[in-house]
Amino acid sequence: MEKPESSCLILSRLNLDDIEQVVKEAYHRKGPGRPPRKPMGVFKALIVKRLQQVPSDRELYRRLWNDPELMEVCDIEDHQKPYHPSQFTRFRNRVGPKRLERIMKKMITKLLKSGVISGETVLMDATFVKAHSRRDPHDNSCGSSDPEARVGRSGKTFELGYKLHVAADSKSELPVAIIVAPANENEKKHASKLFDKALRTTEERMNTIVADSQYSSRELRDQIHEHGVRAVIPYPANQRRSEKRLLRVDRYFRTHGPTRETRIYRQRAAVERMNSRLKEHLGLNKHRVRSLRNIAIHALLCIIAMLLTALAALKLNKTEKARCITLLGR
Repeated sequence: MEKPESSCLILSRLNLDDIEQVVKEAYHRKGPGRPPRKPMGVFKALIVKRLQQVPSDRELYRRLWNDPELMEVCDIEDHQKPYHPSQFTRFRNRVGPKRLERIMKKMITKLLKSGVISGETVLMDATFVKAHSRRDPHDNSCGSSDPEARVGRSGKTFELGYKLHVAADSKSELPVAIIVAPANENEKKHASKLFDKALRTTEERMNTIVADSQYSSRELRDQIHEHGVRAVIPYPANQRRSEKRLLRVDRYFRTHGPTRETRIYRQRAAVERMNSRLKEHLGLNKHRVRSLRNIAIHALLCIIAMLLTALAALKLNKTEKARCITLLGR
């Protein structure tokens, strides 16, 4: 079995006191009842699960039994048993997506202050997250065991799942804001809220927003303009047909329009690389959870693991490895 070198490095090098304060809010500290068993240890185990791409809570439980080093990373003493899968479930239910989003914002603030995240050019995109369910035979548009999942576009096909709407910093290729929604909801529906969240999180440093033509709407462009931000969003073929000097992308994904906007728009590939790392290295698509809330928790834990990697790189004075999830432990 592969040793969790990168996980040990990331979690041992960081001061997680801010995260611990938020996590402990979900547990009682006084009064009757059994005291909680090291909530931060459970949190670390769930982060290790993403970094090591462990497919399930039960498999994580088995690995904890068999790996003393991993038990040490997760604050499990020699005489104690590993965290049971039911404890992981209770942790997710107690902490919830709102607290995890607060943890995410605290980490982004640190990365902003250190200069790892610039926040000046922000990229918006949506990526498909497959549901852990089959389609309902009585209603083909939703899931059987996961009724909140919906059928939506995934590449060139349609599948059952959710969409992770994400705003990312172009310099660091790290997320600054997310929204999780059913897969059948268009990007325009969540673009305004996503922009507001990204603007607040970046402390209004944003001067350029880049997105594909799915985000092209008068409402969003007006909102972006009101905040003094430049919108680099291609117009689809059915919008403002008579005007030729506008940014557009043809059916072969070739970019046409003003030279400066064309050059800026090419940065959009950074958010696609970030989405790829979430799926390939942090297991965004490898989950066994159902419901919109649980998918949001899973996505936030994946993003927190990514941000912890960047903070560990900063701690080690290796900011060039802020995106290197698999190489940081070398």
